Amino acid sequence: MITAYTGTQVRAAEEPLLAAGRGEELMLRAAHGLATGVVHELRSRGARLYGARVVVLAGTGNNGGDGLYAAAFLAARGMRTTAVLTGDAAHSGGLDAFERSGGRVNRLTEEAFPELAAEAARADVVIDAVLGTGAKGGLRGLAAAFVQALTGAQTAGGAHGLVVACDLPSGVDADSGEAAGEVLAADLTVTFGGAKSGLLADPGADYAGRVLVVPIGIEGHFPQPSLRRLEAAEMAGLLPHPARRAQKYSRGVLGVVAGSDDYPGAAVLACRGALAAGAGMVRYLGPPSVAHLVRQSCPEVVCSTGSVAENRVQAWLVGSGMGPQDHDQLARAREAVTSGLPVVADAGALPALPDTLAPHVVLTPHAGELAALFQRLGGGGDRETVEAGTLDAVRRAADRTGATVLLKGATTLVAAPSGTTFSQADGTPWLATAGSGDVLAGVIGALLAQAGSAVEPFRQLGLDDDDRWAALAALGAALHGRAGTAASESAAGGPITAARIAEGIPEIWGKVSMLSKYGAWKRNSHSQPLR
Repeated sequence: MITAYTGTQVRAAEEPLLAAGRGEELMLRAAHGLATGVVHELRSRGARLYGARVVVLAGTGNNGGDGLYAAAFLAARGMRTTAVLTGDAAHSGGLDAFERSGGRVNRLTEEAFPELAAEAARADVVIDAVLGTGAKGGLRGLAAAFVQALTGAQTAGGAHGLVVACDLPSGVDADSGEAAGEVLAADLTVTFGGAKSGLLADPGADYAGRVLVVPIGIEGHFPQPSLRRLEAAEMAGLLPHPARRAQKYSRGVLGVVAGSDDYPGAAVLACRGALAAGAGMVRYLGPPSVAHLVRQSCPEVVCSTGSVAENRVQAWLVGSGMGPQDHDQLARAREAVTSGLPVVADAGALPALPDTLAPHVVLTPHAGELAALFQRLGGGGDRETVEAGTLDAVRRAADRTGATVLLKGATTLVAAPSGTTFSQADGTPWLATAGSGDVLAGVIGALLAQAGSAVEPFRQLGLDDDDRWAALAALGAALHGRAGTAASESAAGGPITAARIAEGIPEIWGKVSMLSKYGAWKRNSHSQPLR
């Protein structure tokens, strides 16, 4: 599992070592990790090391010191290094080391601006080491103008050198991922001790590129993480597996209230997602015309009649493909939410739900739907506001409603009312296609239906019992994203349809499950050696 921390948590973890007089040691470890990350990235691109041109944008604080020390290490590898000091001062130790290594120092002034901007645009490597985790607000003055000029030159010129952020891109908030002012987009962010929460949430993730975490010796001082990301090993541990004598009812029955005369396909796609994600049975409730299409498209689905209470299921999916005029479907959605069973509530159901919910209700809005939910609940900004601060928005929504909230996006965030939050970025931009969210709702619904009362797998991840719904939603997002990525790769990186995403779920499930079986085999083989 990838864990991420706020800037405050990281600084608190550093404090015992700083108090022991080991601050320079921490900085040198960070700088060495940064330089090593640059070297590995250049080698992976087939670029030369000796003679490569490196420009480090160095601020006045410790972040600038990290960058200057790293540039000194790179100079020892034969690289030609230039420091652009964005303030009136620089970290003394880092600057001394940089100058001793033969680096050239320039202060960013109006007179030097054009020449330095042109040099940075031509460089093989640009290291952004201006602002660190303690900074609030973005770049200002000449530093902001310099980044703007560099970004413009890169855009105009097409290909550009490697951009590496030191700890985080300057202007990205370490805690929230919000971006202030001009931000230089990195190809690689080398971050120290632990990932910063803002690197795993949009819009910060837009600027971070690939994130490399370098241990520096503070890791044992971290508290519970601010943010979590499931990887394949954790996914394998959470996937349900039918017992030897399982039958369709014990494997989990999902009830689906979705679709309408205007959007009948949403019901079909939701059912396909649920079937692909292992539900033992799927029951559909909805208009006869939609039920007819579901029967034709998914003969495994049982199309039922009657009320929610009259249909025995273990979880409900409500809302996909429904509008405000679909009164019967909305009434069923409200009944499902008050049934006490786990529910995934998508799209059209959101405006019709009670203001106060429970953690076993999983809401799955996109940014526009979440903004509309905030407006209904008494304010909270428009879609742009949500997209500018996705981590804050999803946590506020979970706190305000009492539900588990999954905010769909390039980085999908899931927040429990307790504050426990997951970030998943397993997908491809091709997932932004009609019906993709319906499949996702079906996948999550199937996982909820199969959850039963099992809590131990979640406790092993350090989660409270009420946080398991957020973990299951994150698991669903990860499966959905990986299936979309695999479908696109099978099309040579081309576009995909929602149906292809659903078709790819079983194979991704199987590949992830193999990790669990392999891990169990390894444990058994070590504990019982051959004689």
